[in-house]
Amino acid sequence: MEAFSSAVAVLTAMITPAVLISACGALILSTSTRLGRVVDRVRMLIERFEELMQTRADEGGVELFEERRAVMFNQLDKLTTRTRLLQKSMRVFYLSLGVFVATSVAIGLVAAAGRPVYAWLPVVLGLSGACGLFYGSVLLIRESRLAQDALNAEMDFIWKLGRALAPPDLRQTGSPHFNPLTLRRRKP
Repeated sequence: MEAFSSAVAVLTAMITPAVLISACGALILSTSTRLGRVVDRVRMLIERFEELMQTRADEGGVELFEERRAVMFNQLDKLTTRTRLLQKSMRVFYLSLGVFVATSVAIGLVAAAGRPVYAWLPVVLGLSGACGLFYGSVLLIRESRLAQDALNAEMDFIWKLGRALAPPDLRQTGSPHFNPLTLRRRKP
C-alpha cells in the first residue's frame, strides 16, 4: 500500500507541470496568431505606402500626403517593436515549456532514484518555468499597449482625414470622443 501511495503522489506531482505545459501551449498559440496578424499588417502597410507613392507620382497631389506618410512610418515603427516583443515572448514561452517538461521528468527521476537530496531540482525547474510564464506575460502586456497606441494614432489620423475630406457642413460635427482642437481622442 505504501508503494502505491508513493506512486500516486509522484504521478500527482507530475500532473502540475502538465497543466503548466498546457498553459504554455495556449500562450504560444495565441502569441503566434498575434505575430501572424502583425506580419500581415506590415505587408498591407507596405502595399498602401507603395500605392500612396505611386498615386502621388501619377496625380501630383494627395490629400494630407505628409501626414499620411508620417502615420505610416509611425505605424511601421510600432509594428516593428511589437514584432520583436512577440518573438521574444514566444522564445520565453517555448523555453518555459521545455523547463516544465524537464520539471515533470525531474519529478519522476527523483522519485525513481529514491534520493530526497535531489528534491530541490524539480522545485527550481518549476519556479524557473513559472518565472518564464510571468516574464512572457509582461512582454505581451507591453505589446498590447503598443497595439492600442498604434490603433489610437491611426484612428486619430482617420478623424483628421475625414474632417479634411468631409463637406463643409459636416466638418463642424464630430465624435464626442474626439477633440477637434487637439485632433486627439478625448479621455473618458
